[in-house]
Amino acid sequence: MSSASPSYRGHRYPAKVISHCVWLYSRFPFSFREVEELMLQRGILVPHETVRRSCIKLGQAYANGLRRRRPRPGDKWHPDEVLLKINGERKYLWRAVDADGTVLEILVQNRRDKTTDRRFFRTLLKKTCSVPRVVVTDRLRSCGVAHREVMPSVEHRSHKGLNNRAENSHQPARQRERAMKGFRSVGGAQRFLAAFSGISPHFRARRHLMTASDHRAEMTVRFAIWDQITGAAGRPTTA
Repeated sequence: MSSASPSYRGHRYPAKVISHCVWLYSRFPFSFREVEELMLQRGILVPHETVRRSCIKLGQAYANGLRRRRPRPGDKWHPDEVLLKINGERKYLWRAVDADGTVLEILVQNRRDKTTDRRFFRTLLKKTCSVPRVVVTDRLRSCGVAHREVMPSVEHRSHKGLNNRAENSHQPARQRERAMKGFRSVGGAQRFLAAFSGISPHFRARRHLMTASDHRAEMTVRFAIWDQITGAAGRPTTA
């Protein structure tokens, strides 16, 4: 295991088993109990509560490792917000992607106004350690105000039709939200989506742009990177 890999000290199961459980939960719309059943079919008993704790404890570490492997983000950013219902209350999920669809940052907030937009832009600049050439948003006025305060030198384009890149990026999270029958808390939504947005896209190669053989080769490389990130390379799959 490399020095950058997460620590598995005190865990009952080896890295290969834990990383596989996190991969199943993050890549497919499975519940923790369904992951338990899939592992049991392979002859490995992993209680669903262990799967849940592993996803919470190590999911973000895996996502961070994958993000460190990515190239610098493009110079055209697409921030966008979408409405969430958490325990019957309206919340807002902010997401920013670059021109290639790479998720740069997500943030769940209670309101949608200048203050929260400004907070998201500042968090985005801090996390990416870069400044874009162009920021594209919808026609929400508070975005324009926050942009002028936080990134006044960056070109701002405000048009709903230009921001389809960010709106399409919300779809996988929406699918998981439905499968999970909604989020239970703001903190839980933030934790899950932060890890999910880092892991799930890694395994979503642009298959429609590749031949079958090229797609298989690309996925082989991505699984090898996953094993390096999680420290599971060359480790046994049984406890």
